[in-house]
Amino acid sequence: MPWSNQGGPRKPNDNGPWGQQNPWGAGGGPPPDLEELLRRSQEGLRQILPSGFGGRGVAILTLLTLLAWLASGFYTVGPNEVGLNMIFGKYRGKTQAGLNYNLPSPVGSVVKLAVTDRNAVDIGFREQPATRRGGPQTPDAPEESLMLTGDENIADVKFRVFWQIDPAKPEDFAFNVADPPATVKAVAESAMREIVGQSQIQKILTADRKLIEPACQQLMQKVLDEYHSGVLVLQVLLLSVDPPASVIAAFRDVTAAQQDLQRLGNEAEAYANRVVPEARGASARILQESEAYREQVVAEARGQASRFDQIYAEYKKAPTITRQRLYIETMERVLGGADKVILDETASGATSAGVVPYLPLPGLSNQGGRK
Repeated sequence: MPWSNQGGPRKPNDNGPWGQQNPWGAGGGPPPDLEELLRRSQEGLRQILPSGFGGRGVAILTLLTLLAWLASGFYTVGPNEVGLNMIFGKYRGKTQAGLNYNLPSPVGSVVKLAVTDRNAVDIGFREQPATRRGGPQTPDAPEESLMLTGDENIADVKFRVFWQIDPAKPEDFAFNVADPPATVKAVAESAMREIVGQSQIQKILTADRKLIEPACQQLMQKVLDEYHSGVLVLQVLLLSVDPPASVIAAFRDVTAAQQDLQRLGNEAEAYANRVVPEARGASARILQESEAYREQVVAEARGQASRFDQIYAEYKKAPTITRQRLYIETMERVLGGADKVILDETASGATSAGVVPYLPLPGLSNQGGRK
């Protein structure tokens, strides 16, 4: 092969050594730019148009074609959508609802996303459409719903996640997530397993059930934001939390017993709250009565001691008179409340019919009072 033939065994018309053209076309050279495409289109128009059309007509036709191509870049974004402008496959910005513009294909393209649509993902079950025999069917998915709790029990958790595209970050949703529903489902299942794994089954079945939903929503949103998914978690709806079907009856018995225990404890506490104040009140009343009685007795004793001192002072002045007065006062206290009969000794031997041997003074006093 002479050195002047640098093209190898190929012929000048780019045929191969076997008389065939290159099956790969222009090979691995760079693609033609926009000017090259316009030049080729002009040459094609010259071949198609009549010879008398002239170069000026070709230029006008080319300009009209270019204007029509540019005009095809107008597009409309719906009220519930956001448009993403692409130039040569690279994101350039987002557009809102209404009439918008971007360079047409193949230079530019538009991706429209429904950012207000509410989407749902079910975990632990599959809701199927209604059939002729009945309503919607919800077969279980135990590989998703069975979760291990913190006290090494198993809980059957079924829940639904509502989500939508984040209106503030639609570009993340369009370019960072390949399968958004599958991603949301995987994150939801992982978040729920983490929360259930940190809780005891009795609390999950009773008190902490309402706390699981917001905790799962916050954890899901945190993970999705870390991956720049552009997904906004709207709600986590916990449909059911039960023990496995094989032991659900025993768990229900335990739950009923715990509820009875709590009810009886509340009743006992209410009884204690009622009885203890009553007992404390009675104790305080008895103490007050005892204190009053003590003060009364002490006061009486002091009064009697003072009276005795006064009487003793008088006794020393006139002993006979004082003894007689004390005797009379004592007999007055002793006989004041007793029935008394006075006998007249001078009349005991009398024979006259009108003489009464004794006088019932209390009876006469009562009769006199009634009169």
